[in-house]
Amino acid sequence: MSDFNAIKQALVACDQEKLIGLVNEGVSKGISASDILNQGLIAGMDIVGEKMENGDMFIPEVLMAAKSMGECVEILKPLLGGNESAVSGSVIIGTVKGDLHDIGKNLVAMMMESAGLIVHNLGVDIDPADFVAVIKEKEARIVCLSALLTTTMPMMKQTVDAITEAGIRDRVKIMVGGAPVTQAFADEIGADGFAADAGSAARLAKSLAV
Repeated sequence: MSDFNAIKQALVACDQEKLIGLVNEGVSKGISASDILNQGLIAGMDIVGEKMENGDMFIPEVLMAAKSMGECVEILKPLLGGNESAVSGSVIIGTVKGDLHDIGKNLVAMMMESAGLIVHNLGVDIDPADFVAVIKEKEARIVCLSALLTTTMPMMKQTVDAITEAGIRDRVKIMVGGAPVTQAFADEIGADGFAADAGSAARLAKSLAV
């Protein structure tokens, strides 16, 4: 539908003013808020994620696109009944204990929210026991662990072990990421997935949440 294509194009172009106008126009035409969200905005952010992975968009542009989408979601929220936003899972994300880096982790969180997931961003320097407590509290289906230092990578394994020891490992999928992290390391510590960037992290989380 041309309305959804226009929304996707405006989002990828980071044209917030045009995007908000198109979303309001869609609402006034009687297009359902969930269709605008899923077929326009979330589909548009999928394209943004792909462009970031391919090097066609860079972090400042991705942040602008995510911010623009956030403004539009605020417009749609009153029109989305209950769980009509098609949220497919609850995600906990945090930087592991001893590591204070958060820019990449926050970008991943924004991309996951833009993909329609409920994201609980715990921040940085998160103790394994705190991850366990929030998993239980939020009944999360996905846990994302971030580390930007080689010296804090072992804390990822400690966190995976703590989740296992708490008896809740079978309830969640664990994703890991960060500059020094690799797929081999993810396999070694028993994680369910690894993502090298925010776009692929959001897609992986959506697939794991199904």
